Order: sequence, then structure tokens, then C-alpha cells
Amino acid sequence: MKRLFLHVILTLVLLATPLSGKENKPLIGITPSFSNNLIQLNNDYVAAIQRNGGIAVILAPTTDEKTLETYVRMLDGAVLSGGPDIPPEFYNQTPHATTKVMETTRFEFERRFIKAFLDSNKPVLGICLGMQFSNVCRGGTLIQDIPELVSKKVSHRDGQMYTNFHHVALAPGSLIEKVLQTRTTRVISRHHQAVGRLGEGFSPTARSSDGIIEAIERNDGAFGLFVQWHPESMKDADPAHTDKIFRALIEAARAQQDLPMQW
Repeated sequence: MKRLFLHVILTLVLLATPLSGKENKPLIGITPSFSNNLIQLNNDYVAAIQRNGGIAVILAPTTDEKTLETYVRMLDGAVLSGGPDIPPEFYNQTPHATTKVMETTRFEFERRFIKAFLDSNKPVLGICLGMQFSNVCRGGTLIQDIPELVSKKVSHRDGQMYTNFHHVALAPGSLIEKVLQTRTTRVISRHHQAVGRLGEGFSPTARSSDGIIEAIERNDGAFGLFVQWHPESMKDADPAHTDKIFRALIEAARAQQDLPMQW
């Protein structure tokens, strides 16, 4: 508990400390998991941000509007991490038998934070749940269980962290194609749900061979890249894949620093 308290204090210090012109590493907030009263996050997210020139800031869950406003104002970019399922009532569906919803603390925080951050037009990278939650926050829906409701043609989840791979095809001319510089890529996958109806302002830009949407992007010109796979976990299998995606976010966030402050 003491270590957690010190980490939260460090987070607040980082958010309150202005960077000098020479220290222009962008601040990248990361949404963590929240389970059994513990804030948790796979260090792969933090390492990918740090390795590609950003400062990782783990965001303590909150519903306080002033704190949320401070998060959005002070951050240069955000990573929306993976995690459990979104309550289906949020997108007007009844729960499937396989749906295991996240704790209320995380849900109430992220539904507010994601909406506010998307509205800010600051650069954002959504990963797995982060892609699904962003889609739902913009009025989209989810497929609650791929094996039962779509097919078992592609293994999207096998319960392991780093061993479940499949291929996805990237749309020509899309941001993800430009970032990865390829039309197909092999990815690490850990999910049983997927985007159903697209939310407002998003376009699909990658699919797996069973038709599942594997990436979406903002179509209004703001940097918003959302992938169903786990690029942070590709650090050993394909480190260039990891770095290209996180570097694109960091570069967009660095450019964000040059824009006038909005209060």
C-alpha cells in the first residue's frame, strides 16, 4: 500500500511539473486495470512509451471532474490499455454468458476519461479493451463472444500472454498501414469480444480473415489509432512492430506540445 501511495504521489508530481524546452518528452497517460482494490498495469506499456521517447504516467482512477480535467489538460497523449469486458448495458445489450465485466471503479473512470480525451482531439492509442471502449463511447456496439457469435476460424484468445498469433490485413492508405509500412502483419491476440457497429467518427482499417475488425481510426484528422491486438506484447517477437506504433503516438504527442494550451 505504501508503494502504491508513493506511485500516485509521483504521478501527481509529474502532472504538475512543466517541462522545459530541452526536456520535451511528451507525457503519456495510461489507463490501468483496477481489481480487488489494486491498481495494476503490465509494464510492457510503460517500457514501450519510455523506449520511444515518452514519459509514462499511470492514471489513478477517479470520477472527480476537476481531476479528469487536469489529466486531459496536462497530458500530451494517452494509451488506453487492455482489460476485462465493458458492461453490455452501456451499449444497450444484455450480457452474454461469457461476458466478465470490469470493476465499477474502472468503468466509471474510463467512460468519463475516454470521452473527455477523445473530445480534446489529443493523440490517443487504444489497445484491445481501449479500442472497444472508445468505440462504445462514441455510440458503437460490441460482439460479445467471437467463437459463438462469429466463428472459431481464427484463434483470437488462448489464455496466454505472448503465444497467440494470427495475421491481419491493413487497409491501403490507412494510418496503421503507414505506421507499420505493410499490408499484412502478424499480431499477438488476447480477446473474445470485438467491435460490432462502428461508433461515430471511426473507420475500420484492419481485419482478420474471419472478418473481425482489428483496427479502427479517427476519420476527422486527429491522431486516433485503435488496435484489437497487443503491440506492447510484441517486444520480443517483433520489436519493430511495437516501436513503430508507440513511436507514432509519441511523435504525434510531441507535435501536440507545440499547439496553444486550451483551458
